[in-house]
Amino acid sequence: MDSGAYSSVSIIIFLAAIIASAYYHSAEAAMSKGSFEDNFSIMWSQDHFTTSEDGQIWYLSLDNDTGCGFQTKQRYRFGWFSMKLKLVGGDSAGVVTAYYMCTENGAGPERDELDFEFLGNRTGQPYLIQTNVYKNGTGGREMRHMLWFDPTEDYHTYSILWNNHQIVFFVDRVPIRVFKNNEKPNNFFPNEKPMYLFSSVWNADDWATRGGLEKTNWKLAPFVSSYKDFSVDACQWKDPYPTCVSTTTKSWWDQYDAWHLSGDQKMDYAWVQRNLVIYDYCKDSERYPILPEECSLSPWE
Repeated sequence: MDSGAYSSVSIIIFLAAIIASAYYHSAEAAMSKGSFEDNFSIMWSQDHFTTSEDGQIWYLSLDNDTGCGFQTKQRYRFGWFSMKLKLVGGDSAGVVTAYYMCTENGAGPERDELDFEFLGNRTGQPYLIQTNVYKNGTGGREMRHMLWFDPTEDYHTYSILWNNHQIVFFVDRVPIRVFKNNEKPNNFFPNEKPMYLFSSVWNADDWATRGGLEKTNWKLAPFVSSYKDFSVDACQWKDPYPTCVSTTTKSWWDQYDAWHLSGDQKMDYAWVQRNLVIYDYCKDSERYPILPEECSLSPWE
């Protein structure tokens, strides 16, 4: 996608995003924010983590030795989770910036997980954004999208709405993916376990860019992704008697309006589906001759 295409698409979706943000505007004012130390801990490679002088921007770097990652100090069950990211610029082939929620620190066999993964590319080629959902260690629910802007030029907001009825992945308040629950016992919708929020920068040139054909150019290291403005409005999990249940409808993200897309959000979502989806596992009949159960659920209802 050339710069002209980015520009024309941006105008269309920007106008739609203004409308789509109306519902969440009032909720955002109630979100809690804080410093990095208030919210996060470094998972590995402290020496690959830096901040701006005022501590409001956080940088993770990747070189040929290691990457870096952080996680929230708190676990949550249901809510709204949001962060602004600016991705690695230039030739970022093989580099993955991951921004995700997970029930544990590590790829455990029984984990639940909600993923944003930003797949780097050769110079001039657009980033792809991959989302995935795991329940009890089973994933394989990938979708890939193009973006309507260059995510390396400025900060953009990536958010997850999670309740007992749906999981929605947002980019700049535009819903790009909706994952519904059927409100019956199932093996696809993660709604029972609390999750931490994580982010990391790491090398995945065995698969991330053109299926592993494009390798990381280590001469260009370090590769740096930056973060700011973490916001969370969610239920903090507290053992042994957590209050994080969805039956109270006490919080906005647990009320009826948050169980479905609004009319304006449906318009944005339809535009994304027509123009930006690169891959959808629910349409991959070669990989799934019998489509997974959740593929029959409508994102519109």
